[in-house]
Amino acid sequence: MHTRRTRRNRATARASATFLAAAALLVTACSAGSSTAPAGDTAEAALAALPRSTPSALEPYYQQKLSWRSCGAPGFECATMKAPLDYAKPDSGDIRLAVARKKATGKDKPLGSLLVNPGGPGGSAIAYLQQYAGIGYPAEVRARYDMVAMDPRGVARSEPVGCLDGRRMDSYTQTDVTPDDRKETDGLVAQYKKFAEACGANSAGLLRHVSTVEAARDMDVLRAVLGDRKLNYVGASYGTFLGATYAGLFPERVGRMVLDGALDPSLTARKLNLDQTAGFETAFQAFARDCVRHSGCPLGGKGTTPAQVGDRLKAFFRKLDAHPLPTGDPDGRKLGEALATTGVIAAMYDEASWPQLRDALTAAMKESDGAGLLALSDSYYERSGNGHYTNLMSANAAVNCLDLPPAFSGPDQVKKDLPAFEKASPVFGDGLAWASLNCTYWPVKPTGEPHRIEAEGAAPIVVVGTTRDPATPYIWAQSLARQLSSARLLTYVGDGHTAYGRGSACIDSAIDTYLLHGTPPPHGKRCS
Repeated sequence: MHTRRTRRNRATARASATFLAAAALLVTACSAGSSTAPAGDTAEAALAALPRSTPSALEPYYQQKLSWRSCGAPGFECATMKAPLDYAKPDSGDIRLAVARKKATGKDKPLGSLLVNPGGPGGSAIAYLQQYAGIGYPAEVRARYDMVAMDPRGVARSEPVGCLDGRRMDSYTQTDVTPDDRKETDGLVAQYKKFAEACGANSAGLLRHVSTVEAARDMDVLRAVLGDRKLNYVGASYGTFLGATYAGLFPERVGRMVLDGALDPSLTARKLNLDQTAGFETAFQAFARDCVRHSGCPLGGKGTTPAQVGDRLKAFFRKLDAHPLPTGDPDGRKLGEALATTGVIAAMYDEASWPQLRDALTAAMKESDGAGLLALSDSYYERSGNGHYTNLMSANAAVNCLDLPPAFSGPDQVKKDLPAFEKASPVFGDGLAWASLNCTYWPVKPTGEPHRIEAEGAAPIVVVGTTRDPATPYIWAQSLARQLSSARLLTYVGDGHTAYGRGSACIDSAIDTYLLHGTPPPHGKRCS
């Protein structure tokens, strides 16, 4: 089931095998927005900045001292930071947030801390730091900055949200998300309800306090605790929404900020999901054109159009719906339509995964072996070989479903909107429309609405968009750049999710120059 809004990129992929392909691997579906008609698909209200002075009730949090200890690998330190569970009632209890850092390696005067977040929501920023950013970011950047990460509230090491156990997650991820009749529709709804009920039972108090606004406020506490006057930040995918929210709340405290693979906070869930559906179709067409240029492409040869490739893949999915394939999985899972679709979607995040997808499709379509597509699907859901899932999917739903209202009120609305989704993507539209139901039955009411973020008074913010990004379509970067008063739009003309660290010297040079010298690229700069 596709419940993640966005994904990480190659950087993240290197950080964790579960975060497939390049820097910002995360998903689709439960976005934010209203369940109303398309006329209400864009918000007019802007996020208001918080007062500049720190409320006296929050001063103990801002003045706390962290106790650092060695962790993970040589050079990395970890600590635990306290934040109020409820910023409106700071005396009602604390939440403990995991923080990690790697001190600047150079001899020159450090530029301060550089906080990184790989996206999700639900991705572990600490895993990203220790497995990629802290060792894989350009040496010049690591020499001048203390590289820092904090798992957002409810994520990974920061009091994680918990929902289904591994066995029940297996059942959840295999549920048919393209129901053919009332019985299958009822089965899908039942699974969404079970997931929501489990989250409510296992994380009742926490579910009300894992919003992006609260996570952004935690970032400001961390900024102060680290001794930084301003926040320097690189966020990918959902991390752009987190960073932009910080800028909207604390514009005068924005330092050097890069938002790579941007989300548009002004859109409703319906519009976000519809745009993302079109984004995956764009990525799939690029994959289709590439696939048929290779001998042995299981979806067609030279001269086969992307539309024909899509038709053949859809026919394969329908076949799996009736006759799942063996996979050799020790837990007995077979490759049905749901897991196969997830495996294909997983490979859309990075063109470097296309050869793996070709091989997996070849094995499945020509040899009746579903193991390759199952492996891609497992990487997407962060499922290990022993059947354990990280809390990625739980945290993802918890944050998304709290941030904004659900896309649809029930199955009838999905059915009504199916033509629009299928037009956006003949291959994925049906499934992604039904996947948008996952927040409908959430046990906690949302606390936010779609909103513009202007961040008046903020220092220059670099917004990065990739023209054929499947998970965060380029139009979102364009929109966020128009909203932010100090934005500089940097465009990567290419494939994949996010751009920094993915092989474009032009992109990397522009971002590195900004981080090291404070000089942002000219607005509208394009790279390939």
